[in-house]
Amino acid sequence: MLAALLHGIILAFGLILPLGAQSVFVFNQGASQPKFRGAIPVIITASLCDTLLILLAVLGVSVIVLSVPILQTVIFSVGLIFLLYMGWSVWNSDPANLSQKEVALSPKKQIIFAMSVSLLNPHAILDTIGVIGTSSLNYVGPEKVIFTFACIVISWIWFLGLAIAGKIVGNFDTEGKLLTLLNKVSAIIIWGVALYIAIELYNMF
Repeated sequence: MLAALLHGIILAFGLILPLGAQSVFVFNQGASQPKFRGAIPVIITASLCDTLLILLAVLGVSVIVLSVPILQTVIFSVGLIFLLYMGWSVWNSDPANLSQKEVALSPKKQIIFAMSVSLLNPHAILDTIGVIGTSSLNYVGPEKVIFTFACIVISWIWFLGLAIAGKIVGNFDTEGKLLTLLNKVSAIIIWGVALYIAIELYNMF
């Protein structure tokens, strides 16, 4: 039981510690929102999306989905469009004046963007299936439940922590200079993921 718990914790940290598009976006919203509660939609959405991916990977459903070529093509195509738009939106946002309402994304946009960068990101999907899904095969019954639970809990804690860290940075960066740089870096990472999807799509045809 303890081994399954520790395995889940270490594995989840190993997967989310490298700052991908999803993590950068959560941090960015934590920093951009005038009040911390404004980042709650992105925290919950990213956490729920990760929870869904982990459950699908452990149950083996995601392997079936990605074994259907037409479904894979649709997911990757929609993901590419969303990520290109998201990168453009983040690149052009101006956090120089954090008191302006339009600087921070609305809850609706946060949810849509967080879902796209989580569920339509082949990197995240393949990592979840390839690492968490295959690792879960080592366990059965209660041990598998504990392993899965550990992965999910770490994911929720991570996104909450990222948003809090972003808010702390946002409070210090009153002129928005660091946030402007962060937006550019975020956009480049997001476009990098979009490029990866484009290459994957090209290789399918």
